[in-house]
Amino acid sequence: MRTGDFLDRIGVQSIGRLTSPFDPGYDPLTVGSHLEQSGHLMTDLKLSMACWLIANESATREKLAAAARHNVPTLTGGGPFEIAAAQGHLPAYLDLCAELGISRIECGEGFTDLEIDASEIVAMAVARGLEVQYELGKKHGGAFSDHIVDELIGEGHRWLDAGALQIVVEAREDAERVGLFDVEGHMNPALADRFVEAFGLEKVTFEAPNKASQFAFMDHFGPMVRLSNVRLEELLRVEIYRRGLHSDAFGKANLRPLPKGTPQTIQSAR
Repeated sequence: MRTGDFLDRIGVQSIGRLTSPFDPGYDPLTVGSHLEQSGHLMTDLKLSMACWLIANESATREKLAAAARHNVPTLTGGGPFEIAAAQGHLPAYLDLCAELGISRIECGEGFTDLEIDASEIVAMAVARGLEVQYELGKKHGGAFSDHIVDELIGEGHRWLDAGALQIVVEAREDAERVGLFDVEGHMNPALADRFVEAFGLEKVTFEAPNKASQFAFMDHFGPMVRLSNVRLEELLRVEIYRRGLHSDAFGKANLRPLPKGTPQTIQSAR
């Protein structure tokens, strides 16, 4: 009996990679150990903020090499992209990402305003072998309203039409007073539904930086929701909740493992 055999016996579904954890500046050994333990659960590994730019470059390269060994794509956060564009050095930033072997860059206008067209940015990235995803929402703009969501949906479609592969919904590091979260950290399910209706569950990723936000999205959308901004040490907790192996998830109809012999169609809350 192996762990996979046991999970199959108790009805846990195989749902693939749906979480993008982030590295806020851990040491290479820590990152490498987490990749060894949980790389098979990661859609990618996000080098968060600009920490990787000021760390010893050999350490950054060591992390990227570890991710490659475990077949985990790598992603840079949107902050360095915005600063590079604002400072007039976006081509140099893209050159650096490509030279380091990074798989994807995150673009956004979280604290700046872009003066370059989305299609031009995507073309510049693709020419260097880089994929693109786009983050919706201002970092200091507070919680979304219906009107803001209308604008963001239009913005997201422009980037997808330009060639971006994924839309990410902002929540920063605390999921309070930002994006879909109010001052007390409660997620707005009606507004979250609008993003899924606009882009589809496979194209939209929700930032979920803490336990409350992570559980709220999975409770609402079920196990197939895509999450990001999850700390490396919290990834396994997210994934057992996703599979109904957490005590708080086991009693939920859309997350609890199906009895053996039940057709294995992925359950959804909606």
